[in-house]
Amino acid sequence: MPERLAEMLLDLWTPLIILWITLPPCIYMAPMNQSQVLMSGSPLELNSLGEEQRILNRSKRGWVWNQMFVLEEFSGPEPILVGRLHTDLDPGSKKIKYILSGDGAGTIFQINDVTGDIHAIKRLDREEKAEYTLTAQAVDWETSKPLEPPSEFIIKVQDINDNAPEFLNGPYHATVPEMSILGTSVTNVTATDADDPVYGNSAKLVYSILEGQPYFSIEPETAIIKTALPNMDREAKEEYLVVIQAKDMGGHSGGLSGTTTLTVTLTDVNDNPPKFAQSLYHFSVPEDVVLGTAIGRVKANDQDIGENAQSSYDIIDGDGTALFEITSDAQAQDGIIRLRKPLDFETKKSYTLKVEAANVHIDPRFSGRGPFKDTATVKIVVEDADEPPVFSSPTYLLEVHENAALNSVIGQVTARDPDITSSPI
Repeated sequence: MPERLAEMLLDLWTPLIILWITLPPCIYMAPMNQSQVLMSGSPLELNSLGEEQRILNRSKRGWVWNQMFVLEEFSGPEPILVGRLHTDLDPGSKKIKYILSGDGAGTIFQINDVTGDIHAIKRLDREEKAEYTLTAQAVDWETSKPLEPPSEFIIKVQDINDNAPEFLNGPYHATVPEMSILGTSVTNVTATDADDPVYGNSAKLVYSILEGQPYFSIEPETAIIKTALPNMDREAKEEYLVVIQAKDMGGHSGGLSGTTTLTVTLTDVNDNPPKFAQSLYHFSVPEDVVLGTAIGRVKANDQDIGENAQSSYDIIDGDGTALFEITSDAQAQDGIIRLRKPLDFETKKSYTLKVEAANVHIDPRFSGRGPFKDTATVKIVVEDADEPPVFSSPTYLLEVHENAALNSVIGQVTARDPDITSSPI
């Protein structure tokens, strides 16, 4: 707290010292222990004086201040002295009366009509109103006749660091591809400070990360957030919470601060190949199954998601390539084996297939992690079905004499059971 007070006092007095050095010696200076004053303007003029008299008086008179300052949020047991209106027409005999009008006259600012001292009688907030335009006039005390035209001046409310930075749009969300290189830009978040951005450092913000390291970093001036580690893997951790701080006074001790959160989600890239859950699959199928029937399913798992996990399936080798086919199920991400041609248990009782799963979408940046495919072996056993008897000939020609006796044997037909059991007919 003492450091912050010292910085405020330094900011308050610096322009006053410069002003005191540069102003002419004829300028009246109000007491400096309560307010900061900037003085400039034109000499007061009497309408009744001649041209030569006016020129002479112009060189002798004090100046009407056309700009003054008052420190915001200042409060004390007595009103704050802002500055003084003065004219050399006033010899101190109380014949001149000072009148104040304009913004806040009588309610916020009060003038001593004898001395011309202006006081602030209320606590001021620069963020509510930054400056007040008022009009001063010197009149004859007895007749109230103007001794000169009205003179306009401004009272500016000088800023103090009474507002903390705010992140108006937080909390924030951003995405960045996994496996990004070091220093990849993620997003930028900015805070606002209601204090004066021109005067002092009350609104000079410096950004830092309170939580989220060592994964992310932030540019102190621009608030651009970048990756601080290379090759972050979504499959290991997908989401990160980053806590960001904005501190005013250029980040120095005593400054006010505000925080917000940023949720960073790693988006997927195709950096993982498909992998069959098992190297060998076993299926059995009756020999009389209908063509097109699904024999079984095989699946290659992929740690990626979305299109990066899509795989196509093919039969690349085996003794049943002519009898079986495999198709890809886009929804289940597996391969379906179907029958293309009829099976005969008595001819061949089993088949062996070699199937392959390969990613559909390959990212060339990660080709070195390949190959992005995998193979597995499929064993298919054909089961015997109970088939009907088969005649030895599709047709028979038998002859019989017309006078043959009843129950005479005129010929013979034969059939056999094609099944391996050779059941009797």
